[in-house]
Amino acid sequence: MSARRIGPYEILEKIGSGGMGDVYLARRDASERVFAIKVLPASLAREPGFVDRFNREIEAMRKFKNPHIVELYESGVEGEEYYYAMEYVAGETLMSLMRREKRLPWQRAVDIAIQVCLALKAAHDNGVIHRDLKPSNLLVTPEGTVKLTDFGVAQVFASNRLTATGGIIGTAEYMSPEQAQGKRAGKQSDLYSLGAVMYAMIAGRTPFSGSTAVEVIQKHKFGLFDRPRLFVPDLPMRIEETICRLLEKDPDKRFPDALVLLRHLEQLVRLEDFSATGVTLTADLPVESGTTTVAADGGDRMAASRHPGPATLMKSLVRDELDSSSHAGWLSSLFNNTYFLVAVLALLVAGGYWKFRPHAPTPQEMFNEGARLLAQDPGSEWLRAKREFFEPLLERDADTWREPLAPLMLKIELYERSRKARGSRGARDEAAKSEADRLLQLALEYRRMGDVRRAERTLAALYPLLAGDKQNSNLFDLTGQLLAEVRKQLAAVDDRNAMLESALDRAAAQADSGSLSAAREVWQGIIELYADDESAAEFVKRARDGLDHH
Repeated sequence: MSARRIGPYEILEKIGSGGMGDVYLARRDASERVFAIKVLPASLAREPGFVDRFNREIEAMRKFKNPHIVELYESGVEGEEYYYAMEYVAGETLMSLMRREKRLPWQRAVDIAIQVCLALKAAHDNGVIHRDLKPSNLLVTPEGTVKLTDFGVAQVFASNRLTATGGIIGTAEYMSPEQAQGKRAGKQSDLYSLGAVMYAMIAGRTPFSGSTAVEVIQKHKFGLFDRPRLFVPDLPMRIEETICRLLEKDPDKRFPDALVLLRHLEQLVRLEDFSATGVTLTADLPVESGTTTVAADGGDRMAASRHPGPATLMKSLVRDELDSSSHAGWLSSLFNNTYFLVAVLALLVAGGYWKFRPHAPTPQEMFNEGARLLAQDPGSEWLRAKREFFEPLLERDADTWREPLAPLMLKIELYERSRKARGSRGARDEAAKSEADRLLQLALEYRRMGDVRRAERTLAALYPLLAGDKQNSNLFDLTGQLLAEVRKQLAAVDDRNAMLESALDRAAAQADSGSLSAAREVWQGIIELYADDESAAEFVKRARDGLDHH
């Protein structure tokens, strides 16, 4: 590519970049129309697999033309550089929108999800699984139209050129469990990713997060996420249940395909609109011509004949009631007696309460249920275990349960403090009620920011200061537990850093000996795996420098 052109296109400016090259705003010859040009540079084109992957993206985009998928126009090769021209979408990525807005109203999130369903249906109908659905691959126009892009890791059905299993492909925060296990992705894998995107739009955070990509992937495979209503209490239950179903570990428990999900979301919008206006949806009833009934599916229908007016209807009802009363027997009279009906109702209520009265759990059952909730990933269920089971147990029999509950209550308190460390300044100040509290909160803040070593130094210095301090005995236990966790995390980070340091040394030696292809594979692998991991930024930078200089 010359400084200003590639093929018939005049380059205007660079508008993006990624693992598969750069994207430029361009104009074709003398035309005023602008295009987006994606270019695979010669340095990557010489590496094994990159050209195949680039061509696979082109092949996938050629298969469909849909208003919610960025359209491909043409592709070509100039020298050693591969490129293709596509529709230029004015606007921003969904990621940019989410960073600015923090959380989106559920109505807007569902509207975006509906448009993504239309894009996924078109892709799936043409035999393409996207495999990397995430906010940065969704473009939003100023008018609110959403377009799916970047099919660089897409899987084309029946393609023999794809590695079906054994490799993890996708972005950690939005990756389906089956992709995290290296299994072949299917339609429902894209739906899981859409569920993660919906969760992030509404809750303002991804379902799973961690200090490394590997940690996030493990949580996708085995972890439990906080339900969205924990962060958005007024979120309609039906919306939350839809997101949770999309995030099921088992693909068979998700929606079967994008069309079914699309219809489901459209129905949810109608139901919530009716709920907001106070209209009650009922089953269809036979009515006479001239009236409009609201059916259970929200549609309107005209019946066969005109419905009687209110005066006529009341007259008929009164006449029928008088006729019925004049011919009523003793049984009918009995059931029309108010005192008799009240007595029957009282008997039914008493009998029902006796039969279905709540079973009071035993203390051991309460302990077991709380421990079961605590075995899940940290979240709202931990707080429920404390509120509904552990605290009542201590109130009922503190002498018996204080000791077995002590380590469990410590875990929950540490989790609560960690949440406050992530919260507002006011919440953090409230948590720090003493100097020891402040230092513990400071260590939690260092840990949250990824500075694990500084957190370890703070805790290691604080721990002996609290030893023997009866006033801060609880903080002493908390500090010891957190110190053990941080040191375990630090050991894992040190192990990872040693691996990356060794890999970079090996790549440098390979480059010096002329094995540039092998060195590039190492550098590219580090970038692919750790580009989003801030704690590995130094190693990613060195890998990029290696690619740039070789």
